[in-house]
Amino acid sequence: MPNRRQILSAIGAATVALPLRSASGQQQPTLPSGQFANDVVRRLDQAVAERRVWNIHGLLVLQNGKPIVERYFEGQDRQRGVGDLGTVKFSAETPHDLRSCSKSIVALLYGIALQQGKVPAPEESLLSGFPEYRDLADEKRSGLTVHHALSMTMGTDWDESSLPYADPRNSETAMDAAPDRYRYILERPIVDTPGSYCGGATALLARLIAKGAGKSLHDFARESLFDPLGMGPTQWAAGPDGEPFAASGARMSVRDFSRIGMLMLSGGQLDGRQIVPAAWITRCTTPVVSSDELRRYGYQWFLLDVAFGKPKGWASGRLERMWMAQGEGGQRLFIIPALQLVIALTAGNYGTEDQWIPPTRVLREIVLASIS
Repeated sequence: MPNRRQILSAIGAATVALPLRSASGQQQPTLPSGQFANDVVRRLDQAVAERRVWNIHGLLVLQNGKPIVERYFEGQDRQRGVGDLGTVKFSAETPHDLRSCSKSIVALLYGIALQQGKVPAPEESLLSGFPEYRDLADEKRSGLTVHHALSMTMGTDWDESSLPYADPRNSETAMDAAPDRYRYILERPIVDTPGSYCGGATALLARLIAKGAGKSLHDFARESLFDPLGMGPTQWAAGPDGEPFAASGARMSVRDFSRIGMLMLSGGQLDGRQIVPAAWITRCTTPVVSSDELRRYGYQWFLLDVAFGKPKGWASGRLERMWMAQGEGGQRLFIIPALQLVIALTAGNYGTEDQWIPPTRVLREIVLASIS
């Protein structure tokens, strides 16, 4: 898998979920929402008390479109482009950085723009969308397509994993500081055959959207995605040059974050309106890159096979496909279609080597372990 920067009370306690079936056709076990919620809350409270989960800010779990568990906390936070916010008391309305989960939203926006005829198709040349940089065309770069950017497989020299973001040598940090971020991305040496990770690809996709739509990335997002979903206030942070932090700048409440997950589950539809083409949802969640038999990557979305009902042992128990948006500090959007389950999580563990632990435990030891 490409390396990327990694509960109110129960509602409707008497509601019984309809039986679900897995991709293999087997009937899935489901719980009355109240029972499920009580177990999740018990496990969550215990994990927080024992500090096995720390500095998480918001958690919203939905099944079959209904909120099962919603919980908010108080903790240290930062805002992209602003800095430390100190201690924040979070609520259902508090906006939160999504960091690299922004990439997954950009992928959905690209699909909308593609349907509108505003951006080149995945099979088209990437450089053809940037005629202002025609001087960079060479044999290797001329072979790059939009597909390579969508799947982050451009093969360019790019490192935002081994160096902290505070280090100016970090590729994303250097991109943000460059006089022309798009030239910086496109002129990076190609060190691998297309098929290797490059986070700057998301910035190129966002630029294609903005150029084709004739408006800023955030304005296009509000008009074509956020407003149709009924979202509240949102932001998309930008650099001193006014260009958006496309890969990491989206900011919204946990509830609005979960709307993205519900849209994915519904095949891009809301109340009969097709917001994102269903075929594009399929394409985003079709594996392009695989690191092993359980972990894959599509168009700006992680695709994993996970087990439920087994709190210890990631690959034990029955496996189901999960779609995931992942952001630095512990931001996560987990979507498990076979269970009609959406988990939206925000946290403030930025810049720490163990930041992956809280979201992994929330998923595996708290939510999935509550499904028997």
